[in-house]
Amino acid sequence: MIEKTKRLISEINLIHAKFSEKYFNSHENELEKINLSQTINHVPVKYILDYRLNLHESINDYLMKADVKDVYFLYRVKTAESIEEKIKRYGEHQEKYPVNNWLNDIFGCRVILNRWQIKEILTLLDDWKVEYGLKNWYQRDKDGYKGIHVYFKNQSNFYFPWELQIWDENDVDSNIEVHEKYKRKFLER
Repeated sequence: MIEKTKRLISEINLIHAKFSEKYFNSHENELEKINLSQTINHVPVKYILDYRLNLHESINDYLMKADVKDVYFLYRVKTAESIEEKIKRYGEHQEKYPVNNWLNDIFGCRVILNRWQIKEILTLLDDWKVEYGLKNWYQRDKDGYKGIHVYFKNQSNFYFPWELQIWDENDVDSNIEVHEKYKRKFLER
């Protein structure tokens, strides 16, 4: 599963690069490029939601061609409501953070591994970060949630980052519970 996870990271990174290049640089898409290392005050919500909609409508075309047919993983494109909730939450902070630091999961994947595979992955991630030019990765252990988060941005502050979460199979139930409690507040309206 280690080789499959490495291939998944490689393929997501490649898809991210291809999709971003086409979306932001195609001649048919006369899109103003916005540096996402700026705060939300400089990035229009419509710009974000248009990206999300285009990604939602086209991601399966990219995934069908990827070399991951034998890798079990889950994915989603964040809903517009979830993005708006996140924008609201981060817009209320006293300190303003760059958009690409917190809106880094419009596309997200999840892979479930056992604890031995997780330990091995942790020893390899720094090398994979260099090999694939990943934005960063970190291990999260907060409020009952445990996971490794890997971020893709292909060295461009003009591309929205994507996320891969690597979960230990023993943490699935508690991670889902935490996600339901803290990450879906927009459903309470």
